[in-house]
Amino acid sequence: MDKIYLFFLLFFAASSSISLSSADSVTIYEDFVRCFKNVTTISDDDLSDVILPRSSVSFTPTLRAYIRNARFNTSSTPKPSIIIVPRVDSHVQAAVICTKTLNLQLKIRSGGHDYDGLSYVSAVTFLVLDLSNFRNITVDLNDGGGSAWVQTGATLGELYYRIWEKSEVHAFPAGVCPTVGVGGHVSGGGYGHMIRKFGLTIDHVVDATIIDANGQIHDRKSMGEDLFWAIRGGGGGSFGVILAFKVKLVEVPKTVTVFRVDKSVDENALDMVHKWQFVAPRTDPGLFMRVLLSSPTQNKTRTVNAKLRALYLGRADDVVFKMAEEFPELGLKKEDCKEMTWIQSLLWWMNHVDVDRVKPEILLEREPDSAKFLKRKSDYVEKEMTKLELNRLFQKLATLDRTGLVLNPYGGNLNATAVNETAFPHRHKLYKIQHSATWPDAGPEAERLYIGNLRTTYKIMTPFVSKNPRSSYLNYRDIDIGVNDHGVDSYRKGEIYGRKYFGENFDRLVRIKTAVDPENFFRHEQSIPTLPPNRR
Repeated sequence: MDKIYLFFLLFFAASSSISLSSADSVTIYEDFVRCFKNVTTISDDDLSDVILPRSSVSFTPTLRAYIRNARFNTSSTPKPSIIIVPRVDSHVQAAVICTKTLNLQLKIRSGGHDYDGLSYVSAVTFLVLDLSNFRNITVDLNDGGGSAWVQTGATLGELYYRIWEKSEVHAFPAGVCPTVGVGGHVSGGGYGHMIRKFGLTIDHVVDATIIDANGQIHDRKSMGEDLFWAIRGGGGGSFGVILAFKVKLVEVPKTVTVFRVDKSVDENALDMVHKWQFVAPRTDPGLFMRVLLSSPTQNKTRTVNAKLRALYLGRADDVVFKMAEEFPELGLKKEDCKEMTWIQSLLWWMNHVDVDRVKPEILLEREPDSAKFLKRKSDYVEKEMTKLELNRLFQKLATLDRTGLVLNPYGGNLNATAVNETAFPHRHKLYKIQHSATWPDAGPEAERLYIGNLRTTYKIMTPFVSKNPRSSYLNYRDIDIGVNDHGVDSYRKGEIYGRKYFGENFDRLVRIKTAVDPENFFRHEQSIPTLPPNRR
């Protein structure tokens, strides 16, 4: 049984709300609506679109629309009593005030890409605040080189498209998956294929609006620099409901270059990956080279392939010359490269090979109610693995079905920012690993098999990754590293996963959390805990 389900069942057993009856759900709805109408001017007609009880015909489609992991889209998955789909800021304020008044848990969902479903699943009676309608984006190219205000329910694809509408040489350094929500991505740190040139997404956040546990709206000035620090890398769901971020845009060349090189074990994939460790984190900051390790079956035999995908902020001739000098094992040729605009490079990373035939409008597609079964974990490498060590990994990976590793290089200008400048602490690592398992089959047998495979690669990597603590990336949510029921041991349990996500920055995050939300209203299974009463 997967650990999140075990956690839910154990927590249910200790809870008075083992199952929420329809009568209980109706009572919660009635009490919530009464409170909501008291603190807003909402009409009865609008109310039915904003507050969705389980009996609403819109409840299930709205819930399913932004579930991005099919493991949490089953009949047995715990469901919220109510979904709130706000249209304006005052609806969010009322949602916070009324949920707090009724002493319930509020889960905040922007894009739904939380890998372990913590933005829309809980073991206790809970409500979901769905921010998918908060998608306004205002781009201003005349504001100090370019800026944008973007609401947290917008997707990255929508942000990129709105920038492209105004300029082909302005961009924003964030993820390459266009359906990811801005709220979770940015508050958790955020990165993409320009990380080595421009750093993390949060390095370009200059303002924000947030609703605190008292239902008050703050911008950067009124929230204070401590809270503004915390929501840049510390995750938004622990401190309040982030409504919008103001971000600074970056300038990119009119022509960029992408390339891909695929190698099997028989084609010296091992040599390429080994050398990649020395080159990718140290080369020109304008070059990002990601490696995907997978174990396909070829000629009825499972093997290991290494697929390298790259973006270079410049011309093809320059990167081919550079790789010939620094990385001959790659064997990069001019014909492997494609020159295009930056917006087209995003389409290429979405696996659209002929970008001239694909329009940027595809970035606006949200793909609701589309999910695969998956599990992810993360690691950070601080020292290059030897070729012998990599070979052992390859040999084991070749025995595991539907399991892979994604290697993302750090270095470059990412290191220019101090580790305590934002809440994200992992800037000086060599590269990050995303352990990945994705499968098509429903049911506990498939889940046990493929999650077991994933945990096998995670165990194999133990000697070669960061230690004390073994670091993890917040946006690759992983409940294997610890969960919190926010009982008497809340701080101790929170410290277990908190140190892995935030390192020494965890201490400051806890102090800020205790100051801005002392009653721990904004909480989930991996949120920042408050200090114990005897330490305040």
